[in-house]
Amino acid sequence: MIGLEDRQVLARDIKVAHQSGARLCMSCALVGITVRTLQRWQFGDGLVVGDARPLAVRPRPAHALSQTEREAVLSAANEARFADMPPARIVPMLADEGVYLASESTFSRVLRAQGQNTHRGRAKAPRKVRPPTTHIATTPRQVWCWDMTYLPATVIGRWFYLYLILDLYSRKIIGWEVHEQDRSEHAAHLVRRTALSEGIAALGAQPVLHGDNGATLKATTVLSMLHWLGIKPSYSRPRVSDDNAYAESLFRTAKYRPEFPAKGFESLETARAWAAHFVHWYNVEHRHSGIRYVSPAQRHAGEDQAILQARHALYAQAREHSPRRWSGKTRNWDHINAVTLNPERDSVVTQHLMEVEKQAMAA
Repeated sequence: MIGLEDRQVLARDIKVAHQSGARLCMSCALVGITVRTLQRWQFGDGLVVGDARPLAVRPRPAHALSQTEREAVLSAANEARFADMPPARIVPMLADEGVYLASESTFSRVLRAQGQNTHRGRAKAPRKVRPPTTHIATTPRQVWCWDMTYLPATVIGRWFYLYLILDLYSRKIIGWEVHEQDRSEHAAHLVRRTALSEGIAALGAQPVLHGDNGATLKATTVLSMLHWLGIKPSYSRPRVSDDNAYAESLFRTAKYRPEFPAKGFESLETARAWAAHFVHWYNVEHRHSGIRYVSPAQRHAGEDQAILQARHALYAQAREHSPRRWSGKTRNWDHINAVTLNPERDSVVTQHLMEVEKQAMAA
């Protein structure tokens, strides 16, 4: 619904554009209205009094509930036996007794009008979950994701613990360890070793390390290490399972590999040997679908742009050689500039990319 002042401004701008030679339909489409809407404003009082629909007096529908019927609905909903039930259960139970008062939606409307459309019984009202924190990576060593998963042993009830750190931009596994116990000291040591191998101190980088709310990853030992290394901690929202989706997806890839032992690992050395083989395969041999089917190692080293350009040239050559076999454009081999973790909205990502571009131009 467009307000009176906005209507007058739009109508004036469209008139100026039309007098200057612009087509009326194109001018209206540019501001988001139709020619029919503009005509209705001009021929009526739309540009004088505004939209009269909110003030219109509408007749009472012929099929509306009478006051007696509304009271019957309220009386039934407020019976002691229905105190903990929503309308979706009340209406079928009344139907079993041969009584039909109104539909479920009508029950809800009547209860809402009386301020009784709340959670019935002891059920808690839905809680509002804060929006996730959006992290955007445009180069390696900006955003890291980490988590811990259980590796089963051949002995029932025994587990080995696999820690992984993933670079969000390149999807490369930059740090991993397997231990017999889940301890914060292991996590802190892994972070320190990964920071040294990635050279964040020499580069002056301060990556964000995103993880879940597990006690190990939030321990004081780990937080102290992150502070000493200059790494910014980030955590998933409480009781939200998909805020660390990249790490969870990586663990699924690992455990669905054909060489993953279905009966568990015999020893810690066996688990570490499997993890080393998997990390090498994932980083070097695996062609990741999320980064245009280049390997994480290639993208981490900055080699993916040349590879994608060569693929595009090859596809263009094939299309030129046999144009009848191509009904449209060639496959999209454009370089993926930014990777987002938990994007709240597209505008956040767009604004971030604009700021990065301005900084690059200024430099």
